[in-house]
Amino acid sequence: MTQPPGPQPRLDVRGAVDLSALARPKTPAPGTPGGLPQGSAYVVDVDEAGFPDLVQATTRFPVVVVLWAGWSDVSKQAVADLAQLAEQDGGTWQLARIDSEANPQVAAAFQAQSVPTTVAVLAGQPLPLYQGAPPIDQVRGVIDQVIAAAAANGVTGRVPAADEAAPEPAPEPELPPLHQAAYDAIERDDLETAVAAYEQALREDPRDALARAGLAQVQLLVRTRGADLQAVRKAAADSPRDIGAQLAVADLDVLGGKVEDAFERLVDLLAVTKADEVRVRLVDLFEVVGAEDERVVRARRAMANALY
Repeated sequence: MTQPPGPQPRLDVRGAVDLSALARPKTPAPGTPGGLPQGSAYVVDVDEAGFPDLVQATTRFPVVVVLWAGWSDVSKQAVADLAQLAEQDGGTWQLARIDSEANPQVAAAFQAQSVPTTVAVLAGQPLPLYQGAPPIDQVRGVIDQVIAAAAANGVTGRVPAADEAAPEPAPEPELPPLHQAAYDAIERDDLETAVAAYEQALREDPRDALARAGLAQVQLLVRTRGADLQAVRKAAADSPRDIGAQLAVADLDVLGGKVEDAFERLVDLLAVTKADEVRVRLVDLFEVVGAEDERVVRARRAMANALY
């Protein structure tokens, strides 16, 4: 119980099949007559929509999932016992109550054959615990083993209490004055002033990568402002060797998210023309997309091949 089982896949509800055989009345909501007691920070109700967030939470603190059904008194007792222990432990772990009939895909993901079924989840990995409702003192021992296994695997966070204030978001760092001036100019659609601010920033510090990227982005906006997409595309199609027409359509492709089309167009043009203005435009567009982007990495290699 000190290590999660290695070969088990991460939880995933995709492709799970609804194996429920009987249609039963809808279970009353928690806190309403006939339903489970109201939850808390340490006892939560999870459905299929919230399942991915539940799995993500298990990287911070251990979660014990109980699959139950409203028609099963045994499963209600299992839920009650686990909820009592979760409240006693005060955030060491979280209990997730999942109505197996309302959420059949989740039940299938856990391969639950009956209710109640109780499973621990640590760092996205399921650890089957038990079926049925054993005495609460036995459940206590199982939970202690889950907590020990979580600690052994570095899952040592605590469940935030309901009254804990959400952490204040970290303030955004202040921009350097010229960057702020460029940003403010873009906000009021004064692109020429933004270009001037970024150019001045680069004169003061030629290694300013953010200014270089910002300048490339604003210059792209300037070049494409007011462009008629259909007219630009027609001109490029009518004159495949017209460098200006090909540069114009590549700009619009990048602006519209067709990055690979733009790069392929310009690399092919560069291979034929060897024109420096095509190479320069490619480098500018690389700055717009980002040097670490895999599409840029591939296009940079292709550009080198086209030149040499």
